[in-house]
Amino acid sequence: MAYIDYYKVLGLSKTSSTDDVKKAYRKLARKYHPDLNPNDKLAHQKFQEINEANEVLSDPEKRKKYDEYGENWKHADQFEQARQQQQAGGFGGGRTYSYGDFNDFSGFGGNDTGGYSDFFENLFGSARARSGRTSAYKGADYSGEVHLTLHEAIQQHQQMIEVNGKKLRITVPAGVANEQKIKLKGQGGEGSNGAPNGDLYITFIIQPDPIFKRDGNDLYATTEIDLYTAVLGGEKLIDTLGGKVKMQVKAGTQPGTKVRLKGKGFPIYKKEGHFGDLIVTYNVQIPTNLTERQKNLFNELQQTK
Repeated sequence: MAYIDYYKVLGLSKTSSTDDVKKAYRKLARKYHPDLNPNDKLAHQKFQEINEANEVLSDPEKRKKYDEYGENWKHADQFEQARQQQQAGGFGGGRTYSYGDFNDFSGFGGNDTGGYSDFFENLFGSARARSGRTSAYKGADYSGEVHLTLHEAIQQHQQMIEVNGKKLRITVPAGVANEQKIKLKGQGGEGSNGAPNGDLYITFIIQPDPIFKRDGNDLYATTEIDLYTAVLGGEKLIDTLGGKVKMQVKAGTQPGTKVRLKGKGFPIYKKEGHFGDLIVTYNVQIPTNLTERQKNLFNELQQTK
């Protein structure tokens, strides 16, 4: 596979922050997503590159290796091990070491390698002569996003997604949080020479809801009641995620009064049958455009204080 500059793929520089990586990935992933470009092979390839770049640059440990070793970042641990053994004289004493095929290290050379070109040529050339094995490497990890409405996130359901041209049916657990990440083992890039496939990491994005605001497992909403109901009491239909419920409004309810509805909030993740609460705030409507008779009645009421 040709070398891919992950910073260039996301339009970033080495000084870009983790938040910069996240923002750039989301913007480009939406643009090149296969669902929006069903017959565009170039867009599919671009989408794969974006996922690979995000997987590396969003992980501090992987990013550090990539910054130091470039296209050979996956072999950084082997490079360091070999260098430490060489510095400690670990290749003498009649012992035999077998490292398989290290052709992928061909990128190390010149001034960037700090003078290790000859060392690797001597070391791995003799190592290959002693072993006919070929190195096996785990496939690349992929990442993607699944966007859900608040109503979709309240119940477990299956959803079809497409990752790098491959369609997968995933189960969305009830109660997932915004930006919660799950791992699908073995659904990433294909491993080489019998090594396991990479993994797929999915981040759930919960879209804002026009009625409910979520805070953990609790939901918050505001409802309007008229002045007469606030003063005299009465009934009010309240929206919940499970439908409307009838509430009894107490006489003398003040503007901004909050009422807690137990168990009418968001389902608790991986705790079937358990829910948060719904907190409803009453907003009292003050009547306008009163008739003369209504004004007189209010004046009479004011005089009785």
